[in-house]
Amino acid sequence: MEVNIHHAKIHLSRLLEKVALGEEVVIAKAGKPIAKLVPVRTSAQARKLGSAKGIFIVPKDFNAPLPKNIEDSFRK
Repeated sequence: MEVNIHHAKIHLSRLLEKVALGEEVVIAKAGKPIAKLVPVRTSAQARKLGSAKGIFIVPKDFNAPLPKNIEDSFRK
């Protein structure tokens, strides 16, 4: 749906209701699109601490300094 700025100002609450239902609203000035209202996507599931346990093992040398040649490549 595309609306002009004046319409968006007057009917913002109604437009936001439509956006909450999944519709995208483009706001135009003199017929030229300048902004888009889109719904905010939230993650469907909360992250669970420890959910990757056993899938990845942190190496014992994880906190060890990098080899000199690799450190030097970051300084270039």
